[in-house]
Amino acid sequence: MELHQAGECAVMLYLGTTTSPDISARVQAAATAVERALGEHLVDLVPSYASLLIIYDPLATDHYAVAERVRQAVAGLDTTGETDSREICLPVYYDPETGADLEGLAERAGLSIQEVIALHSETEYRVYAIGFAPGFAYLGQVDERIAAPRLATPRQRVPRGAVAIADRQTAVYPAESPGGWNLIGRCPTRMFDPDAEPAMPVAVGDRVRFEPISRARFLELGGELS
Repeated sequence: MELHQAGECAVMLYLGTTTSPDISARVQAAATAVERALGEHLVDLVPSYASLLIIYDPLATDHYAVAERVRQAVAGLDTTGETDSREICLPVYYDPETGADLEGLAERAGLSIQEVIALHSETEYRVYAIGFAPGFAYLGQVDERIAAPRLATPRQRVPRGAVAIADRQTAVYPAESPGGWNLIGRCPTRMFDPDAEPAMPVAVGDRVRFEPISRARFLELGGELS
């Protein structure tokens, strides 16, 4: 573990150099310990693949005090095991109607569309990070047989709820936006709602599974096809 200053009121704690469930578990365990150690001096925690950004109140403490408390908090931390995490199930309507790249991805992989759907939906993914846009959760790892590089030319418009693959990551677009990932379906679940509590259905460290649903069920759950 390494600790570095990250601006006037933040430090960055690095807990590894690779992406894996074990490293993600370390990040989650460290976040719990740091939150407990800093208490009211803590402003925010931003966990990612192998790091934890710790933002503190500069009017209440300083870099040296925070660094010392963080080191003490993680010094005896058992980061070798899995931490408690939720399992989230997200419904997906997999079809060329909602997944513009589904047929092409299947053809490149030498698989049928149903085989692609099975490989994507039968895998359990971990939420490694949330970024790019509020509610955009980076999930891994996709089965290497259906891993696909980002598009050479990103789309100007990707609809809200689009389920996509880029390399060995998958995600659900929380809002309409540009995007260069391979679209394979659409999810009716809102991935970010500022009026809801919590605002996002998933958090870093959660485990996610996708459930194939029919077109009718997708529409029944509030999905949009436009």
